[in-house]
Amino acid sequence: MQPSFYLYALNFRGASDSYGVFAEAMFHDHAFPKQEINFEKLSSYIEELAHDDLNTVTFDSLWGMYEEKYCLDY
Repeated sequence: MQPSFYLYALNFRGASDSYGVFAEAMFHDHAFPKQEINFEKLSSYIEELAHDDLNTVTFDSLWGMYEEKYCLDY
């Protein structure tokens, strides 16, 4: 069973790069869809939130790594 994107991205907490900043902001966002594995739903949430630390460029990069690791066919 694959973990949610949220659980995958938490692995980057503490890093001093854009992935770490994204993961930290995601962790502190109590409304973040923690169980979601659907790209469109997550992407829409991030775009609507429009938070500098939860930016779409970093999300797309993290999603690509998540997708590659778990061989998703979305």
